Amino acid sequence: MDLQGSFHVYDTTLRDGAQQEGLNLSVADKLTIARQLDGLGVGYIEGGWPGANPKDTEFFRRAAAELDLRHARLTAFGSTRRAGVRAADDPMVAALRDSGASVVTLVAKSHDRHVELALRTTLEENLAMVSDTVSHLRAEGQTVFLDAEHFFDGYRANRSYALEVLRAAYEAGAEVAALCDTNGGMLPGWVSDVVHDVIETTGGRVGIHCHNDTGCAVANTLAAVEAGASHVQGTINGYGERTGNADLISVVANLQLKLDRPVLPEGLLREATRIAHAVAEVTNFPPASRQPYVGTSAFTHKAGLHASAIKVDPDLYQHMDPAGVGNDMRLLVSDMAGRASIELKGRELGFDLSGDRELVTRVTGRVKAMEQSGYTFEAADASFELLLVEEVEGRRPSYFEVESWRVITETLPSGEEAVSEATVKLVSSGVRFVVTGEGNGPVNALDEALRSAISQAYPEVAKFELIDYKVRILDAGHGTDAITRVLIETTDGESSWVTVGVGHNVIEASWGALVDGLTFGLRRHHV
Repeated sequence: MDLQGSFHVYDTTLRDGAQQEGLNLSVADKLTIARQLDGLGVGYIEGGWPGANPKDTEFFRRAAAELDLRHARLTAFGSTRRAGVRAADDPMVAALRDSGASVVTLVAKSHDRHVELALRTTLEENLAMVSDTVSHLRAEGQTVFLDAEHFFDGYRANRSYALEVLRAAYEAGAEVAALCDTNGGMLPGWVSDVVHDVIETTGGRVGIHCHNDTGCAVANTLAAVEAGASHVQGTINGYGERTGNADLISVVANLQLKLDRPVLPEGLLREATRIAHAVAEVTNFPPASRQPYVGTSAFTHKAGLHASAIKVDPDLYQHMDPAGVGNDMRLLVSDMAGRASIELKGRELGFDLSGDRELVTRVTGRVKAMEQSGYTFEAADASFELLLVEEVEGRRPSYFEVESWRVITETLPSGEEAVSEATVKLVSSGVRFVVTGEGNGPVNALDEALRSAISQAYPEVAKFELIDYKVRILDAGHGTDAITRVLIETTDGESSWVTVGVGHNVIEASWGALVDGLTFGLRRHHV
């Protein structure tokens, strides 16, 4: 089935989700999240607004070389041309045209008061802006979607004009018109009625984009689909300004598991929990434990009636098998907590753990103990695989022995960026290597020294590179005694992996993650 043709799952985390208060994404962050979204199987990833800010322009430039998307098409977001200017002559439209994205989503005013007060132009000129911009980009070979901003409020104020904006887009070649509840004030019944009327009146393909100000963003999205919408927009973990956008994972899980609509490629919904948590690590917003489907508490049961019933039949107090979204049932007073997720992850990594209860119990206990001390394996598959190999094979993969390491950071009185120098001493196959490295901080210096040593010890292996690292200071549950967790993302030029380290400071935690990352890379290359 051509899911992109029959039904669109459209993610706008990198653009609309990034407008959340306190959420700031670097270009590297956006590239990392895009890879995760592609792993979920979404059809479209809205990368940002090229031309509007340097970061988004840089993202599209780097995405062309660094993103190898298997399921998604990258989408550029932008506005219709300015009033009184031809689309072909508008520099912001040119940025969309030159972004390299095969799909462009144009935002257009569909509320008459917004046209007159915000755009300060006439209703007729606004229609011309929509038509001219859509037709221009279509002539340039790009697929065009329209985001009809403030559509539901505009429909209530002036139904005929709101519909006329959609007709202008459809007639110019727009494939979809997404109706936006920009203020987030709608309720499901209202959304359903409007979507039904739009489809019946215009005959065009309709999408839905909901904000969560009434707490109904997911419900409104589902109501729109049941009324005929075949394009849904949302964000991972419900990120977005004010109270957020429709949580895309809840939307697709409800569509696929409750309404029997196969909106994602087969099997990828099982990645939902891992991906939701991995994206949360990148954004530095802790995952919401009570988030539907993917929260750590979504399938958790306390002692008492629930726990007793769950032991007999999990369906008695669960609406679905949590494995369907990659989550796990947890009984807080039972040794069963976490076992299913360990078995599922082991199977994914090529280890059949189902016949060895003692091994699964041992791995589960170790993972729980390490997570209690600050580790996280949801976003660090490579570290978990190393742990699993150690438990299954009885020893940890080892390709070098660290004798010692040190790092010295020099801070200049002028306040210029600190210069760091690291020295690493290690032994591999009986040969001793002493290597130094410099960087614009201790982590970069250690990384440079360690990778240089590995390159000398294993010159036949592809050169590994540090893509990004994330630092988080955690309260380990011991009052003011905080610990540091660092996630390191590494690549060999063809694929990437993430490892985690924990320590009393950034340097100590980073060192552990760096060593894990290179150990995993050497194992992957069958050293």
